[in-house]
Amino acid sequence: MANVKKKVLTVLYSIKLRLSMLKLWIGKKFGLIRSVMIMPYQGFGNRNELFFLGRVLKDRRIGISQLEDSRWRNFKKMYKRFMTWKIPEATVEATFDGIKKSATTDEEGYYEFRMELPQPISGHNPWHKVRIELETMVIKNQNPPVVYSNIFVPSENVEFGVISDIDDTIVPTGATRLWEMLKTTFLGNAQSRVPFPGVAAFYQALSKGLVGHENNPFFYVSSSPWNLYDFLRELMNFHHLPQGPLMLRDIGLSREYFLSGSHTKHKLVQIERIFNIIRDIPFILIGDSGQHDAEIYLQVIRDFPGRVKMVYIRDVDPASHKKVLKMAGDFEKMGVEMMLVTDTIAAAQHAVSKGWILEEDIAHIAEEKKEDEE
Repeated sequence: MANVKKKVLTVLYSIKLRLSMLKLWIGKKFGLIRSVMIMPYQGFGNRNELFFLGRVLKDRRIGISQLEDSRWRNFKKMYKRFMTWKIPEATVEATFDGIKKSATTDEEGYYEFRMELPQPISGHNPWHKVRIELETMVIKNQNPPVVYSNIFVPSENVEFGVISDIDDTIVPTGATRLWEMLKTTFLGNAQSRVPFPGVAAFYQALSKGLVGHENNPFFYVSSSPWNLYDFLRELMNFHHLPQGPLMLRDIGLSREYFLSGSHTKHKLVQIERIFNIIRDIPFILIGDSGQHDAEIYLQVIRDFPGRVKMVYIRDVDPASHKKVLKMAGDFEKMGVEMMLVTDTIAAAQHAVSKGWILEEDIAHIAEEKKEDEE
């Protein structure tokens, strides 16, 4: 059965690639592609190595959302995000501090860099910029797109890092209910979608820690597709969530799967990548009870003993409530506390008791929670 599935996938993916190449040829031939864009994704690194990726696409010209945008306008923008014209086999050059390195986009238009640095990064600013330029002439009279990828390198006085899920952890999406999730995704926008009450203030407090300013790195690991990257980045900016790399995944027919890979495998791979590059600090993991985050984080603790200091799980799925509570004992055996929370304030008060955030931030979190609820 597995061999039959593999053969079917191979045939279907071959057909998909041919159709994509035909679509791209028609787009170039008849002027349907008027400009090309580079979508840079925020990256991260340590003082000796940088990791970042992005995608080369037909310019979608989506623009910034407005709160008063109609459902139809939101749907059209989301349609553009998913109906992409990806640009494969394009050469992209990255430049940082005089170092140049090139990469070629894959069949889905993605590029990826792991840039080793001859000299360690110095200074206290955690954010750095890498210049990204498209070297391949995709269309006639093309002005080579140039963008900058923001890279987070933790400073020396970092207390801990935070890895958070997004769907049903930061914003309600109904990820466990397909129709509710589709309706929320396609008919809303970054300004109309509102995080759980008090989450932004709680995350800001964790980012500041005891230092009092943005200091502790945030990473957002989600099974949402890369097509939503600009949408999620806009949502985070609008609702004042801490900046940090988004680790999403590709969806659609591929060589390995019909629609998407394993949710669990994706998260484990991305968290492993973060831990292997950001090696010297412990992490707080935040997720929800709707998509097996507790099981995933428990495996992370087994794989990386001593690297996780706390796990917060938002209680969003009544059917999983008892199961997650029973897992608290498994976490305890591994020397890590797991807390199932229904309220942001409870998590914040716990963080204060552990000395991870300032006690004065509790009042701000409570105030924002009240405003969000109203």
